[in-house]
Amino acid sequence: MENLGLVLAITGAAVAALASGCGSAVGVGIGGEAASGVISEDPSKFGKVLILQLLPGTQGIYGLLIAFITLTQIGVLGGDSNISTAKGAMYLAACLPMAVVGLFSAIKQGRTSVACIGLVAKKPDQFGKAMILPAMVETYAILALLVSILSIVGIGGMSI
Repeated sequence: MENLGLVLAITGAAVAALASGCGSAVGVGIGGEAASGVISEDPSKFGKVLILQLLPGTQGIYGLLIAFITLTQIGVLGGDSNISTAKGAMYLAACLPMAVVGLFSAIKQGRTSVACIGLVAKKPDQFGKAMILPAMVETYAILALLVSILSIVGIGGMSI
């Protein structure tokens, strides 16, 4: 297949956006379910539970960023989009850390956010501590983002 490299690279970009986006949708969704229960009892806690609900949404943004960087590097968003099969496979592999970690960390961060929403419901003064717990899960999404970015940019500089 003449354009196999391009197909592989675009697949990597799509998988990064798709998996991370799905994880974020699940995480934000379960956070929203818990938040709505708290708000039904005490609407004044809306601001605090909203922040906790939104935290798992960042992985979807990270996956979209990886997709844009990849599409830019391979010339789909302007430039020469003729890349070898080997390079296309490398781009696909470079997108996988964000795709896999984005999917799972967003769901786990959503579950952590649900627990912290429960904490804020009972003890609103503990909001600062409640923010830290889901943020710790975020650390691994950021590490995956960095690995994917460094890999994609590194591949762009290679002549294969």
